[in-house]
Amino acid sequence: MDPGNWATDLAGGSKFGYSLLSVIMISNLMAILLQHLCLKLGVVTGRDLAQACRDHYPRPVVWFLWILCELAIAACDLAEVVGSAIGLQLLFGIPLVWGCVITLLDVMVILLLQDRGFRYLEALVVTLILTIGVCFAVELYLVKPDMGGVMSGFIPRYEILRNSEMLYVAIGILGATVMPHNLYLHSSIIQTRRFVQNSVGKAEAIKFGTIDSTFALMFALFINGAILVLAASAFHRHGHAEVAEIQQAYHLLDGVLGVTFAGTLFALALLASGQNSTITGTLAGQIVMEGFLNIRLRPWLRRLVTRAIAIVPAVVVLGVYGEQKSTELLVASQVCLSMQLGFACWPLMRFTGDRAKMGEFVNARWLQVLGWLITFTIIFLNIKLLLSALIP
Repeated sequence: MDPGNWATDLAGGSKFGYSLLSVIMISNLMAILLQHLCLKLGVVTGRDLAQACRDHYPRPVVWFLWILCELAIAACDLAEVVGSAIGLQLLFGIPLVWGCVITLLDVMVILLLQDRGFRYLEALVVTLILTIGVCFAVELYLVKPDMGGVMSGFIPRYEILRNSEMLYVAIGILGATVMPHNLYLHSSIIQTRRFVQNSVGKAEAIKFGTIDSTFALMFALFINGAILVLAASAFHRHGHAEVAEIQQAYHLLDGVLGVTFAGTLFALALLASGQNSTITGTLAGQIVMEGFLNIRLRPWLRRLVTRAIAIVPAVVVLGVYGEQKSTELLVASQVCLSMQLGFACWPLMRFTGDRAKMGEFVNARWLQVLGWLITFTIIFLNIKLLLSALIP
């Protein structure tokens, strides 16, 4: 639930009404299945996805996959920087460029909590997610959406593939929901859980891990759907289809909903989502570098380098083109995530479908077929978007 979700869902809702709810739902179902496969890989083999790639592929392929994953983390970090900066601007009036610089401070908070134990990070994540959930529950109550339109929005439409603008936003939603580096992260953190190292213990760990991640992703479905429904109900339905900037949404919400605190709730939830996704980005960065290259940097150094890589392009773009480009930057970062998703799904399907690695926990045939169908669908949509951009 990072600020990239906000930008893509807000753009989709204000421009196309409820039509892209089906994309959020399908993306979420994809994420549930892929997360299940990741935790199964981690539990059964004791190796995360990055380590499994290092074990299986030759060095040039490993370096290539690592670079792609680092680009994905940088793209996600860019969204966190810009989104948190927008939240600070809306709540406290801090200019976006300075807000981006302030986001360096979250490094110290994350590292302090990480030193005290992983459960402290989990507690912070839960607190931030509950903050986001409460804010949007109130917003949805105020906006009173058209429930018939919401239900019809969950029906997939062929128009999404034909309309290049809808496809661009849809792929951004996909990248924001099924982030490639989170697949590497999930296959690693599942190993922090205690379970008996035999077939029964592993099966139980996979079962409860799947329930855990599915519950979390269904809550994410509510948040992402709520952002799109809010945009469709508050803006598209009232003739504000041009609203695609987060700042515009903030200033319009109070007037459209008729209450003075709607925009403040919106900004508070945005700031919470930026900090929430910063945690996963921090952990994923450490895991992929150690997994692919067997290199362990000091956490504070690794985090500062990653955040600096994200802050530099954010400050440059915002300084040169102005704050009106901030949401476009967010959407583009999520499309970048989607472009790299296929390179994480491919090895995941290879490894979890390999009986030599997985033994009795190898993918069932139906799961293997469904997983490869998802992988090829993601690759197809990304290629189609690239072709539509190159050949208008």
